[in-house]
Amino acid sequence: MLKSYFILKLEKISMPALRHLSLLPLALLALPAFAASGPAVAGIPIEFILFALTLLGVALFHNATLYVALTGVTTIALYKIIFTGFKTGSGLAGFIGHVGHEWVTLANLFCLLMGFALLSRHFEKSHVPVVLPKYLPDDWKGGFVMLLMVFVISSFLDNIAAALIGGAMAHQLFKGKVHVGYLAGIVAASNAGGSGSVVGDTTTTMMWIAGVPPLQVVDAYVAAVVAVCISGIIAAKQQHAYSPILKNAHAHTRVDWARVGIVALILVFAIVTNVVVNIKFNYLADHFPFIGVAVWVAIILSVALRRPDWEVLPETAKGTIFLLSLVLCASMMPVEELPPASAVVALGLGFVSAVFDNIPLTALAIKQGGYDWGFLAYAVGFGGSMIWFGSSAGVALSNMYPEAKSVGNWLRHGWHVALAYVVGFAVLTAVLGWHPDIHPRDVQTADPTSHRLVSPGDAH
Repeated sequence: MLKSYFILKLEKISMPALRHLSLLPLALLALPAFAASGPAVAGIPIEFILFALTLLGVALFHNATLYVALTGVTTIALYKIIFTGFKTGSGLAGFIGHVGHEWVTLANLFCLLMGFALLSRHFEKSHVPVVLPKYLPDDWKGGFVMLLMVFVISSFLDNIAAALIGGAMAHQLFKGKVHVGYLAGIVAASNAGGSGSVVGDTTTTMMWIAGVPPLQVVDAYVAAVVAVCISGIIAAKQQHAYSPILKNAHAHTRVDWARVGIVALILVFAIVTNVVVNIKFNYLADHFPFIGVAVWVAIILSVALRRPDWEVLPETAKGTIFLLSLVLCASMMPVEELPPASAVVALGLGFVSAVFDNIPLTALAIKQGGYDWGFLAYAVGFGGSMIWFGSSAGVALSNMYPEAKSVGNWLRHGWHVALAYVVGFAVLTAVLGWHPDIHPRDVQTADPTSHRLVSPGDAH
């Protein structure tokens, strides 16, 4: 779930609402109760309360998500500096040490998200999405095959780009009359396609950066393929009954293979760099953002062949800062207070992802460790499809089709997404079973007796 990194446009929110939002840090810092393990309200650490309110603000104020995220990360950081000192230092020094530990992850994400925005534009301008529809069947199966195309595209492009490409193709194929249930199917297909690929979704990219092997993430496709078939067939039949397919073959459109080659070059640089660093230079992986830099090396090398769309970067930067703010928020949570990782918890995270941003949920899970990463990738990736604002792909497509911006309509016509999620999860459980992995490379747990961070290997 990217969240919204190159299509979300921050519009003005009413000044009274912003004034009320600005009072949130002061109001929350005034909460009085303290538990034996630290400041808490009703047994819940205040960090989690602040984080939950930040996510709630993101869900409610869609046009001011950046401001909400920045308010949230500032509030949590101030709270941690004043009341906890981060348990590794004193006050500000503890916060600086924490950011010093997280900077490689944040830098990698920043470079990857900015670079993938340019990659997506190269793919769109290659004209491949324009020529794909001429290979579709003429009945409801045409709509279903189009969703499978979105699924495949999302496996190597960002899920937001795949959803936008799917929305553009649907607008052409159905002459602008696209059923809300089919829009839900497009979002589900894009999220399903990205769930099993470390370059297909921001959540899986985060796992990859944290040291999760890509093959463990691929397990998510066992569930995702089932889910996209269930949701896709029902959505395609809804669309066929609403407005049948009307194709335009685009016989004279030519594919720009140079841009296709650039897309491949960027992906190869990212994947090969990750493999080499983790196999040959693992000890350096925590000290420099190799993957993100490799992506930009590929972009710079390709400039002479085709000019990138640099114009998308300012808007992309806003969405990227929004995401990194949420990731930093999640990194400051006391994960030792969370329920132990399990299949049931992973299933629940999928439903939570439909309401709250899946990026911080993933960051929390990575920090906590003990998950079967294929289960987690599917849950947080596909789960957000159940509501239009539950994933960045849904928000992006709803900007293109405003009629989708209704929770009631989405649930009424896109009910098949929730069904597909549960059935897919059940199939994944039955076929592969729950096999929790060791912590990723950079996951560390707190030792409350020594007040230092201990890596999982040091525990023995």
